[in-house]
Amino acid sequence: MRPTNSGDAPGGTPTTGGYLTEPPRPGRIAVYVLLLVVGAVTAVAGALVHAAWFPGGVLLALLAAAGVFYGGSCAMSAKAGAVVPAVGWLVTVFWLTSTRPEGDFVFGAGVLSYVFLLGGILVAVICATLARTAQPGGTAARLGK
Repeated sequence: MRPTNSGDAPGGTPTTGGYLTEPPRPGRIAVYVLLLVVGAVTAVAGALVHAAWFPGGVLLALLAAAGVFYGGSCAMSAKAGAVVPAVGWLVTVFWLTSTRPEGDFVFGAGVLSYVFLLGGILVAVICATLARTAQPGGTAARLGK
């Protein structure tokens, strides 16, 4: 039996370096791709709904975005869980703001469009900074106790 050191997990099984030093697992990559797609779908839905009802549409769109961003961070236990759907949301919204050669566009020039765009960016930043990450060691106790 080999001696355990402070880097070993309980029970004497050695631990590896962690998610930054290991290659990413296929399941984790698939969840991040899914979060990217869900962020893009949320952006399309928000772009169609934000101007539908005067105050309720933009609030519904921003609440949906906040749910996706914060839900991703809680599901993945990492800030990247909030950043990945936010990137999908942001890229999709910027793509939808561009006009086509025919002159079609999704966002009209108005206050609600700017509230949706800037509010979504603000919600993404708030959810990424409020992300709950796991403590080192995986215990629920405070560090140093």
